[in-house]
Amino acid sequence: MADGDRQALQTVYEMTSAKLFGICFRILGDAEEAEDALQEVYVSLWRRAGSFDPDRASPISWLASFARNRAIDRLRSARRSRDTAPIEAAANVGDDRPSAFAVAAQTEEETRLHRCLDTLEEHSRVSIRTAFFDGLTYSQLAGRAEVPLGTMKSWIRRGLQQLRACLEA
Repeated sequence: MADGDRQALQTVYEMTSAKLFGICFRILGDAEEAEDALQEVYVSLWRRAGSFDPDRASPISWLASFARNRAIDRLRSARRSRDTAPIEAAANVGDDRPSAFAVAAQTEEETRLHRCLDTLEEHSRVSIRTAFFDGLTYSQLAGRAEVPLGTMKSWIRRGLQQLRACLEA
């Protein structure tokens, strides 16, 4: 083959193509890509047949390294072209997360709300938190606290008025 004998290339191809295709396919995971890589292997082999040194490797090991390296090169090239986009495309990438300013503002509001809740009388504070966070009705709250329904409504109404005044201040 080093002397340009096409028949020698055909013989080498017939004896090694299945194994080399397997190497390419295992690395690339795509039959078409593996076939393209295999073709490049034999083209490269045709051009570099004279550089084969039987003292360094067996013929199949030498060919297998050709196939492995070519497949890895194709894989890296495909990743680079797939992963790279122009910088201008970054402007159109949406981010669903709230901005740092929005998070800070919400944290500040939550802190104010909890601070204001802490200023309420305990029965109003517990009733409001339970009503809003646990979803209990006035009747259920009154039953838990063992107070008349009207008393529970008054505690919550007065507590909400105090809460509003504190938050508006």
